[in-house]
Amino acid sequence: MNTPEAPAPTFPRILRYGAEAVSVVLHPLFIPVYILLFTLWISPLTVAIDPLVKTRISFSFGLMYIVFPLATVLLAKGLGFVDSIRLRSRKDRIIPYVGCGIYYFWMWYVLHKQGSFPAPLAAFALGVFLASSGGLILNAWLKISMHAMAAGTGLTFLFVLALASPFAWGFYLSVGLLLTGLICTARLLTGDHNQAEVYSGLFIGTLSMMIAAWVS
Repeated sequence: MNTPEAPAPTFPRILRYGAEAVSVVLHPLFIPVYILLFTLWISPLTVAIDPLVKTRISFSFGLMYIVFPLATVLLAKGLGFVDSIRLRSRKDRIIPYVGCGIYYFWMWYVLHKQGSFPAPLAAFALGVFLASSGGLILNAWLKISMHAMAAGTGLTFLFVLALASPFAWGFYLSVGLLLTGLICTARLLTGDHNQAEVYSGLFIGTLSMMIAAWVS
């Protein structure tokens, strides 16, 4: 005899609205740029780089991590290749994953080859590319949380910076842990993902950044 499935938990509307707001502000397209801006302008490890160079790097990251991926999703939606720009199904995520993989690889390649940029940025760009590639592979079996994957990559990068720094990083790590927990909780509250998909995203993001830091 088949056992009926337990109904999905329901949450108060105010919590779901708050979770939606968190999901937009801390979207996977934005998190890499947030991390970049922190590394260049706030981090204690920031080296003396010309502000014009910092601005140019920031602009490049904005193009590769926000503008181009967003344009890819909108174009795919306009051509009918995806049903929703929210990418609710695994099928909808294939084209964005492939497109983002190309942009992320190019960003890492430029940072790695030129050598004039801070080395941690190249490691982070590699971590983002590896996480995206892992998400594409796992997409064949489950709708892994892109939010959690981005959060895991960013949080692990903060730990990598902290281990390489003589400065105190307790405050930054605390903020990173708080935001990661907020992101993962928001994805569960919205009902877009279950626990397995969120934890898988965290694992892939963390593992990818650890590998990137090791090979870099």
